[in-house]
Formats: sequence, structure tokens, C-alpha cells
Amino acid sequence: MSKSYTLQELLIITVAKEIRDYENVILGVGLPTTAGALAKALYAPHATLMMESGIIGFKPLLPLNHIADAHAIRGFSYATDLFSMFTMTYRGFVDVCFLGVAQVDRYGNVNTTCIGDYYNPKLRLPGSGGAADFISYAKRTILTMLGGQFVNKLDYRTSPGYLDGGDSRDRSGFFPPGSGPSMLLSTKGVFRFDPETKELYLAQIHPRVRIEDVRKQVPWDLKIASDLTETAPPTEEEIQFIRRFAPAQAAGRKLATELVIRNLARKAERNV
Repeated sequence: MSKSYTLQELLIITVAKEIRDYENVILGVGLPTTAGALAKALYAPHATLMMESGIIGFKPLLPLNHIADAHAIRGFSYATDLFSMFTMTYRGFVDVCFLGVAQVDRYGNVNTTCIGDYYNPKLRLPGSGGAADFISYAKRTILTMLGGQFVNKLDYRTSPGYLDGGDSRDRSGFFPPGSGPSMLLSTKGVFRFDPETKELYLAQIHPRVRIEDVRKQVPWDLKIASDLTETAPPTEEEIQFIRRFAPAQAAGRKLATELVIRNLARKAERNV
């Protein structure tokens, strides 16, 4: 019987397995850093991990607090600047990047700007940052949606996926041929893009999740892979790595917050 694990651990491991050996990978703060560290340790030892701020070939020590957190690494090959990281992406030297999403449509177009009307939003989000550039010019992009939603129409298109589907991205002439999102990870499963239509379809489902559960979250007629598989449970080695490297992420935000509150309460009781 495999060791018990959290959903967050399963998500980190699933994303980490998307990183291939010898790839140049730009990592963001949070889940991507932990996934990159795990991949470097177990699956892709020769992958080059990079921060958006310009730190290249770094060895993660613990999760980053921000994109220029050099205190969270054991060392790095060399450092450049933000401008050089972007031009490196434009010139085709970045194999894969990560992008969290708040809204995504059936063709992988992404909103991370606002929910509702742009001038009178229900919720203002972080915006693009480097997201639009990286999904435009990296060879492929891994999307993660841990609390967002599938929509027929984005409230705001922050970053371009496959535009209107089919070959519309390549026909636009704005992006390197063959680039674009390669998968989307949600708390229910793994979605990939049809090679012809570029429409999202369910390729892998997480344990204890039903197809009906997934369909309820998707407002269009979701396609299901004929060879749909279930996400494999983590190994002991994978779980132990995550719990050593990022214990708060392993627990998940809700449990981690509860533990912090409980610990603070205990300290307060001792000081009374």
C-alpha cells in the first residue's frame, strides 16, 4: 500500500514529470519551484532551472519568496538581468515555462488580469508580468489552475494560447511555429490540447475524481481521451522530497494555515 499523500503533493509531482532532461526551464514562485526542484532531483538531472529575474542554472535549497530570491538557492551557474531573460525567450532558448491561470478558455487563452469588467472589476488580479511573453515565445507552456475556472469567454485575454483554435496561432505570424501551451493541470485532472483543433481535452483524471465532476466545471462539451488514464499515486521518494523541501506546500494552503494558527495559539497560551 502506498503512503498517504495530499492533493497538493500529487499536483506538484504531476507537473514535475512534464520537465524533460536537458531542458531550459523558467520557474515561477510557488508550485513551479517545488516541481522544478523535484524534477531536477529525480527525473531531469541535467535540466537548467532559471528565474525570471536572471539567475540561471540554480540549485534550489527551499521555496522562493520572489523571483529574485537568491537566498533560497545553493548556488547558480551565472546571473544576468530581466531584459536578457526575456530576449533569451524571444530568441528560442527557453524550452518550457509555467503559468498559473485564473480563467482559461477551450483553446488555452488565459486571463490573469481581472474578473468582471476591466474598468469595474469584481476582482483585480496580478496581471501579466512576464506571462504573456513567456507563453508567446517559450517552446511550450505548462498551465496550472488550482483555483480558477474554465470559461467560454475570458473577461480579459492576458496571455495568448491557441487563439481561435486550429492553426490560428501559427497563421497569426506572431509566435514561433509549434509553440503554445502543452498541458493544463487542475485539481481534477490533466488536460492536453488536440493536435488539430487545439481544443482542451481531459487526458488524465486524478484518483477518486469522476468524469462527471470534471464536466461540471467545464461550460462546453468537454472531449475525453479514448485512452483516459488515472494519475499515478506518488512514490515514497517523491513524497519525502517534497516534505523536506516544501513542507507547507505539501500540506496544502488550508492545512498549512490551520497549523500556523494552532502554533500561534499555543505560543500565546504559554505566554499567558
